[in-house]
Amino acid sequence: MNKPVIDHLLRPAQPFADYRANLEHRLDTEGESRAQDAGARVGISLPHESAVLHVTGTATYADDIPELAGTLHCALGLSPVAAGKLLGMDLDAVRAMPGVVRVITGEDIPGVNDCGSAVPDDPILCDGEIRFLGQPVFAVVAQTRDQARRAAALARKVLQIEPAEPVLTPRQAHAKGQYVVPPMHLLRSTSGRDEAGIRAAIAAAPHRLTGEWDVGGQEQFYLEGQISYAIPKEGGGMHVHCSTQHPSEMQHLVAHALGVHSNAVLVECRRMGGGFGGKESQSAQFACIAAVAARALNRPVKLRLDRDDDFLITGRRHGFWYEYDVGYDDDGRILGVTLQMVSHCGHSADLSAPVMTRAVCHFDNAYWLPEVAMHGYCGKTNTQSNTAFRGFGGPQGAIAIEYIMDSIARKLGRDALAVRRANFYGKDERNVTPYRQTVTDNVIHELVEQLEAGSDYQARRAAVAAYNADSPVLKRGLALTPLKFGISFNVKHFNQAGALVHIYTDGSILVNHGGTEMGQGLNTKVAQVVAHELGVGFDRVRCTATDTSKVANTSATAASTGADLNGKAAQDAASQLRERLAASAAARHGGRATDVRFANDQVYVGGKTLAFNTVISEAYLDRVQLWSDGFYATPGLSWDKDRMQGRPFYYFAYGAAVSEVVIDTLTGEWKLLRADILHDAGRSLNPAVDIGQVEGAFIQGMGWITTEELVWHPKTGLLTTHAPSTYKIPTANDCPPVFNVRLFDGPNAEDSIHRSKAVGEPPLLLPFSVFFAIRDAISAAGGHRVDPPLTAPATSEAILRALTAVRQAA
Repeated sequence: MNKPVIDHLLRPAQPFADYRANLEHRLDTEGESRAQDAGARVGISLPHESAVLHVTGTATYADDIPELAGTLHCALGLSPVAAGKLLGMDLDAVRAMPGVVRVITGEDIPGVNDCGSAVPDDPILCDGEIRFLGQPVFAVVAQTRDQARRAAALARKVLQIEPAEPVLTPRQAHAKGQYVVPPMHLLRSTSGRDEAGIRAAIAAAPHRLTGEWDVGGQEQFYLEGQISYAIPKEGGGMHVHCSTQHPSEMQHLVAHALGVHSNAVLVECRRMGGGFGGKESQSAQFACIAAVAARALNRPVKLRLDRDDDFLITGRRHGFWYEYDVGYDDDGRILGVTLQMVSHCGHSADLSAPVMTRAVCHFDNAYWLPEVAMHGYCGKTNTQSNTAFRGFGGPQGAIAIEYIMDSIARKLGRDALAVRRANFYGKDERNVTPYRQTVTDNVIHELVEQLEAGSDYQARRAAVAAYNADSPVLKRGLALTPLKFGISFNVKHFNQAGALVHIYTDGSILVNHGGTEMGQGLNTKVAQVVAHELGVGFDRVRCTATDTSKVANTSATAASTGADLNGKAAQDAASQLRERLAASAAARHGGRATDVRFANDQVYVGGKTLAFNTVISEAYLDRVQLWSDGFYATPGLSWDKDRMQGRPFYYFAYGAAVSEVVIDTLTGEWKLLRADILHDAGRSLNPAVDIGQVEGAFIQGMGWITTEELVWHPKTGLLTTHAPSTYKIPTANDCPPVFNVRLFDGPNAEDSIHRSKAVGEPPLLLPFSVFFAIRDAISAAGGHRVDPPLTAPATSEAILRALTAVRQAA
């Protein structure tokens, strides 16, 4: 590595410190200015409500719950082959192992042996068909976890299986016409063409681009693995502590497995040590097994996977294979495109259908596509059943059009930013998505303009070119990529939430809502909303564990809707309480209820200033109800799943990132030198929390498309990358030394909670800029004469393959 690059890598240490100092100053300034607005508790950077518990190690996760007397432990016996027929099980050797109390099979499940989320095609324990290597066939219940695991490890010896040839890739599945759900098709033509007409228009375009591409999947790698602790209750009840993003679905599936009504099952989740979608539907299998074992033995049962088993049993982000045909003009404007997407779904449907729907609805990203035909196929393979992951198909759809944009720019010899700009959605025209939703809140033009100027993009583009001209081995690359991400569940009825708010006579406030806390700050934001609504300090408000006995029929904490839905529901409950308190105070002290103000822990009524506690005490004496329930349903949504048309999203979040990398053309190693991000969070509820979400999503998304490679053995179907030793997630060393993150200044055009915007999933698309910066650097090695065939993830091996192809073609 030559001296200029060494200097470049060492120099940014101080700018990073400056960035943190500037961030802290900016957040403090925002907090001070917002605090001047009496009673404001939103829009300021308050600490995470469990921050002290996290850093002191006293935050309670599922495995930290004190075990009741008589608690047993469960482990799973896994299939050693990927496909076949289960002929029999000789479980006597398992039962004879030390400490074993019971062995559970599918026949022992009193209710339905299925935990499928959307389609009943996912057995809790093997039903006779072997579907993938790692499939749970039986469960061992023992006195200790170690004893249970040692007994379960005998699965390889005690299972009699007639093996079959596995299908392991989406291409194989597509060739066989093997899908977990029927194919999806979306056609939109502004000129009234059918698909044949669209293909003819592409063929007649001034330029044409055809090709295929692959992007891999991604392991969620939550720090806390899958865990459930089931405790039998009187009268056939069951209390399940579960690390899950969807307590209501766990309640429903556990009830079905036990053959009881939902009111007999209570599912509770105080917090998760990460979820990222992997605990939306797939926590069900472990909750059901623990509950079935607990019911069979009438004793508490805990099931906690180790990391290897978690990898081998659970699914992850869907990998995609694409085929595309694009027509474009001399300026790079897309005139028409056809796209075929085949996702790697695994052995069952799980959430593959809505994932593909979102992929189809995000292929456009920030771009106007006048003529488009898309086809989505959900390939069925003999692998783990893939599931939700942060972005939920949106990243897989959007990265395809970004790859196409980047290739068009290279074919034309133009800066990719210019080509992207030429295709941006317009404000009043060219603003209807392929699925017929009008884009009414477009801020991508001004956002990209601000980022381009603030990041010195044009000057750095010239500097990169100059550097590459004098550096034969090390090459730099630079890229700016935008994002537009739709916010709402693309299943309409999931867009609802409930909450309970209690005010106690000492003035303290307790909140319960249907969302789950997984470190993203949902409880912090909901508590801020309630504090703001009642005009009290944040420290008065406490959020309790998510609990199906308190708020029923909740939606998953997913699709970036946690704060949108639960914040609005909690606001509704708090607003009702404020109105009751205002009426009570006005009746006692005079004036109109509508003139009563709540701010800074005080109540202003009838010319008096009363302490909040005083008003609560008086209301209690006056027999005013001091608790309330709240509800919210997102308005204006519609979706025709057969025609793939409607308004599936309440609004869009926008953002853009500039990334600069350097690659070593001899080894394929690379380094992210700098990242500049401008992200649209609307009127942020908590800027510090949101900036943390943006930073985390950027690094996580960067891992997906650079270092995190999933590899299945081509013959046996074993996931060979099933541990940290073989699967590389980003670490602190992979973070850029210069990391500039800002929030775009502007309220949400829609009536979201305090005009904020969701910030969980959208920023995961920002690190596309890293991938295309690497591609830019590879292109430079060939004098920018060849479009680099770089696959994702862009591992060092993939980079070397692309470099070889570029040099040979050049």
